[in-house]
Amino acid sequence: MLHVAICEDDNSLLAVIKDKVQKYLKENNRIAMLETYDRSDLLKYDIQEGKYFDIVFSDIEMPDTDGMKLAEQIRNCLPDAIIIFVTAYLKYAIDAYELDVFRYIPKSSLDEKLPRALNDALKRMESQSHKSYLIQTATKIEKILHKQIIYIQKDGKNAMIICTDGSVKKVRKSLSDVYKELHSEDFVFVERGSIVNLAQIKGIRNDEILLNNGVCLHASHTRMEEVKNRMTIYWSEHV
Repeated sequence: MLHVAICEDDNSLLAVIKDKVQKYLKENNRIAMLETYDRSDLLKYDIQEGKYFDIVFSDIEMPDTDGMKLAEQIRNCLPDAIIIFVTAYLKYAIDAYELDVFRYIPKSSLDEKLPRALNDALKRMESQSHKSYLIQTATKIEKILHKQIIYIQKDGKNAMIICTDGSVKKVRKSLSDVYKELHSEDFVFVERGSIVNLAQIKGIRNDEILLNNGVCLHASHTRMEEVKNRMTIYWSEHV
């Protein structure tokens, strides 16, 4: 079951968005738990207290907590949630890029843009849910979904896989071998000792890669151009 939140301080527009989301879900035979909020701080508190959402629709300019600050909170608590801004203001695009906002929908284009955004969001969720990396030893087999991997670092003869739930998985293999076994264009070397999941990159500043979990990784000068190119390709395909 999908869990969807809609946050909009204009109650009339909130009702319109809810109606269009429900219509899409019904037409596409999707079962969902849909919750609406006319105050952004209420959604923020619910998320802080552990409420889960797959997709969050939000305005940007709102009283209490604005959409950008709300997106930061969502990223901290729900790193895999898909955030879609429904707004009349597109001036926040660069900042929202760093927060891994999935899509902008102009309020003037709801009929056209909202169903398309929902369709693409569900495709992204489905594609991410099936890709995984298999760790196999003499005593156990463990599957890690690609979307759960933030980055992978070399530690001696081991590769350490850092996951979104805070766990660290150790594999006695070289980074090159792990990279080949991932078999995915969603991962990139940022330097000899680090592989990053492109979906987990929050931003790039100078020679640093900022990740959704707050970690900053150094990127070598020779790798940075490739990272930027791969990011451009990744977002053109996923956003």
